Amino acid sequence: MEEHPGLHARKARPVAEVGGHVQLLASQWSKLKRYVEDGRHSIDNKVQENATRPFCVGRRNWLFADTVAGANASANLYSLLQTCKVNSIDDYRYLRSLFVALPNARTADDYAALLPWRIDLAAN
Repeated sequence: MEEHPGLHARKARPVAEVGGHVQLLASQWSKLKRYVEDGRHSIDNKVQENATRPFCVGRRNWLFADTVAGANASANLYSLLQTCKVNSIDDYRYLRSLFVALPNARTADDYAALLPWRIDLAAN
């Protein structure tokens, strides 16, 4: 275990609140110092938390789905829309193209061509 040279976690009393915090800091030091060593790392995870917030709100709304099939349909649609968002695809244009092309899909390749990153948005 790599420790910060100035932290003496072993000398701090683990039952004391401060001692527990110092021990935690010392045990996680190699991970904590990464953000200082590489400027691409953020000190917090606010960006990631904000990205997952809409999903958590949607998950709470799924509690009110009438049936299991309805909840699965909602989850699948929400997953497609989040995939569009992550890949910078206009979700409205994607859904328009999807709903036009979906009735003509027959094979696994036809369905695979309708994934957000493969569909031809210019066709519709």
